Amino acid sequence: MVRTSYREQLVALAAKIAEICGLATVAMETATRALLRADLVLAERVIREHDQIVDACMAAEEAAFVLLVRHQPVAGDLRTVVTSIQNVFDIERMGVLAKHVARITVRRHPEVAVPSEVAHDFAEMGRVAVQLGNATQQALLMRDVETATSIDDEDDAMDALHAHLFVVVMGREWQHGVPAAIDVTMLGRFYERFADHAVEICRRVNFQVLGETTGSDEART
Repeated sequence: MVRTSYREQLVALAAKIAEICGLATVAMETATRALLRADLVLAERVIREHDQIVDACMAAEEAAFVLLVRHQPVAGDLRTVVTSIQNVFDIERMGVLAKHVARITVRRHPEVAVPSEVAHDFAEMGRVAVQLGNATQQALLMRDVETATSIDDEDDAMDALHAHLFVVVMGREWQHGVPAAIDVTMLGRFYERFADHAVEICRRVNFQVLGETTGSDEART
């Protein structure tokens, strides 16, 4: 009976972490819409609802530590619990990055924070971020190695979009001044880091399932 309860707790923890990943993804999707439309209501909703993500992350982290202390898992179960704690950190950061996007929208309102020259880039970065977030949620929920290993192309697309922003901002045709350039640079960084956190989580899914992973934890900010 105790072992069954323990297994149920592991499954519940995985489901909870996947659910929080979904919340962070929705937050970034909403923040992107707010950014492109200068929508103050949507931006303030992302900021207001961020506490929900924080509280859920704290609860999931506590549940993981309880499993460690009470059951002292080994082997595959230990990998699951430890990587779950790491994943909670990354998901919390994903939520913070969505909040940062929303804050820039609020600060620049009623103006649109992104000039027309880069609006398409940010629309695409938002799309890629949401796709990565959804894939990560699926990988977490289903322990889906195939999904976890299939996101590299989307991550490369995000990196290319991020690099293109620098080309535009540093180009001679940029006519929007330094404040707008700073906002565009920061926003690009927020999306790029969101993607990095998703990639790190997917790498850990491979570690949980297969006992091996590639690369190293780089998404620490």
